[in-house]
Amino acid sequence: MTTVAGLVPYLGGALAVGGVTVAATRRRELMVRWCVWALGVPLVTAAFWLGPPGIAVLVAVVGVVAVAEFGGLLLLGPVDRAVLDAAIVGLVLTAWLAPGEVLRVAAAGALAIAGVPLLSGDAEHGLRRLGAGLLGLVWLGTLAGLVSSGALGLVLFVAVSIADIVAYAAGRRIGGPRLSRLSPAKRWSGTLAGAAAGLLTLAVLSSLTWQTAVAVAVGGPLGDLLESMIKRGAGAKDAGRWLPGSGGILDRIDSLLVALAVLLVLK
Repeated sequence: MTTVAGLVPYLGGALAVGGVTVAATRRRELMVRWCVWALGVPLVTAAFWLGPPGIAVLVAVVGVVAVAEFGGLLLLGPVDRAVLDAAIVGLVLTAWLAPGEVLRVAAAGALAIAGVPLLSGDAEHGLRRLGAGLLGLVWLGTLAGLVSSGALGLVLFVAVSIADIVAYAAGRRIGGPRLSRLSPAKRWSGTLAGAAAGLLTLAVLSSLTWQTAVAVAVGGPLGDLLESMIKRGAGAKDAGRWLPGSGGILDRIDSLLVALAVLLVLK
């Protein structure tokens, strides 16, 4: 298994190659996106280098931003968002400080989320608020699994990111049947090419097992489709606009969330 320190040369090399490639295209959109990666990758790597405390802080911040985007897509009010925020941050901190209590805290979070529309007596939108809140807890709460993942969590993030990039490029170039009506731009050709690239990444980083393979090849694309379904239901193109060239944080971690969930189930 590759360590966080062992990943640094690979990540640095990938950024360098990507920078040269993007510069050669002279496409402003790609240059902006590469700059975001150049700033984000060292930050994420440093957090994983620090171990559970660093990962917990990083994941808690990501979770709060993700809840803001998720709440905006599903029209959750400030109280619903605040309770969901507390539930996600509580899960992350519990995964760090008292991992044996994660299920108990998750159940408490679900009850708190259900209590908001119930106590407000919202007969008109209560069911929608309840469903959205519980979906957010299950989907975004998966982030807590990164706290104890060590280098494997970072490897998974790298693998699904490379798979996404290859899937996008190959799908546009090769074409063919659509993967799903949820995301008309995605093609089976791109998904298969992306899965192959993700598995190759796992192999290069000495992390290829049948569990990680299923997580990247199956969980990654499903995560992408899940966010596409949510955005289509909300009539939005991106989860946010604050991340230059990338939309929002959910647009960057959608594949990782379900891939991580699959890995946690299979471990």
